Amino acid sequence: FSLYTDLTTFENLDFMARIFSIPDETRKQPIGEALRQYRLDSQRNQTAGAMSGGQRQRLALAAATLHAPQLLFLDEPTSAVDPQSRRDFWDKLFEITASGTTILVSTHYMDEAERCHRLAILDSGRLVAEGEPKQLMRDIGVNVVEVDVEDTYRAGTALRNELFVKSVAQLGTRLHVLISGDTSDPVKLVHEALAKVGLAARLEQTPANLEDVFVAATGFGKREVADA
Repeated sequence: FSLYTDLTTFENLDFMARIFSIPDETRKQPIGEALRQYRLDSQRNQTAGAMSGGQRQRLALAAATLHAPQLLFLDEPTSAVDPQSRRDFWDKLFEITASGTTILVSTHYMDEAERCHRLAILDSGRLVAEGEPKQLMRDIGVNVVEVDVEDTYRAGTALRNELFVKSVAQLGTRLHVLISGDTSDPVKLVHEALAKVGLAARLEQTPANLEDVFVAATGFGKREVADA
């Protein structure tokens, strides 16, 4: 949050309107519309420092859009807010894009990235994947096998030692296993690898998600291996 915590909601918006060179005679109209549109009327005279995270988020977005920009940059805009506030915030972003504003969002939340019309994945400053979310998940080029097993630790350790396994991630009580896309029967390979260590599991080949796309595009968890 980069606005002034010791100023009220109205004072912050008025200050930003001046920064955007909105004329004095017309400044009240966009401020009033912003207060209504972002549900900040009741916080009009409240200092930003006394607001909740979701209210500050709405205030920051209201301030950034006072002058109806053609392009809006948002850097991790929903960090440290609750799920409902995040959903409301994204609903508002879609309203803004519908009015003609292009929004560029940087985020490390894959569920947020999936909401975007197009994605670009960067690795060490290099563009490694680009396209629509569904297209990227469809064209990932790997097989995904979901493993439901009682001893997830042993299963994960065994699978990580297999050369055909590109990545293993635990999702609750399940394992998400990425295998090269040219493998003819990935489920059979996983079954055989687990059988070698005496583990029985329920296996299912599933569609890739955006986290799988990110891991595949950035080198199958090479940073995680390096950190370990």
